[in-house]
Amino acid sequence: MQAIRTYVINLDGSEARLADIRRKLDAYGIAFERVAAVDGRTYDMDSLPDYDLAAAKRFMGRGLVGGEIGCYYSHLKAAKAFLQSDARHALILEDDAEPLCNVIELLKAALPDIDILDPDWLLLNIGNNRLKLSTTIDEYPVGGTNYELVAAHYFPMTTNAIVWSREGARRFVAEHTTIFAPVDNFFRYWLTREGHGYSFRPAPVTTTGADSLILSDKGARRQTGNRSWFYQLAKQKRLAEEKLLAWRKKRNFRLLRKPVPDDK
Repeated sequence: MQAIRTYVINLDGSEARLADIRRKLDAYGIAFERVAAVDGRTYDMDSLPDYDLAAAKRFMGRGLVGGEIGCYYSHLKAAKAFLQSDARHALILEDDAEPLCNVIELLKAALPDIDILDPDWLLLNIGNNRLKLSTTIDEYPVGGTNYELVAAHYFPMTTNAIVWSREGARRFVAEHTTIFAPVDNFFRYWLTREGHGYSFRPAPVTTTGADSLILSDKGARRQTGNRSWFYQLAKQKRLAEEKLLAWRKKRNFRLLRKPVPDDK
């Protein structure tokens, strides 16, 4: 079984962005498979069978825009591609990802430890430095930087660089029924409740800062105009609930560590 397989989500017609990330990954000798992004900008939102507008308004305080649905579908598509492979883990990058080190070297050092410490782990976010309510586990020096592996009880947002376990990807795909939040909000919702989410501090991947081709300015304006009158109330309720759940996870956190012969 291959240890890690890398996928890059890239919209058709975005050759320059694909060439840019290919150049960056080539510098570290990282091969990848392209996953054609799902362009949801022209979706008729009323015709999507798995989009739950009422649930989105309850959870987010607004409806979603087509670009957010397309991004969600793109990550489902990448997870399915991974599950069809023989790889043990999958690195999923969006095409604006900017690796700051040899990410595969870091993952090869850390993932075997995560597999032992928490056999049920689901998802690792490696692209966000904003970590709240986390527990430091270990440290890995790569490229002159020490990267701390943390249990991310309040799972970080953004999906520009994530790593799946097979069980995490399987559950994401198998348990998908409705979409009621952007995919990064959903991951926080899911993993704040389930646990088994991890991250690195500092993040080994950032972004180029390029505008999203799917979530365009026009889409962002539609998103703002899509807000319900109770948007701020729903947002504050969501944040308060998830922070409370994360605090409880942190308080009760225990690694399911398998004993090794040298343990005393």
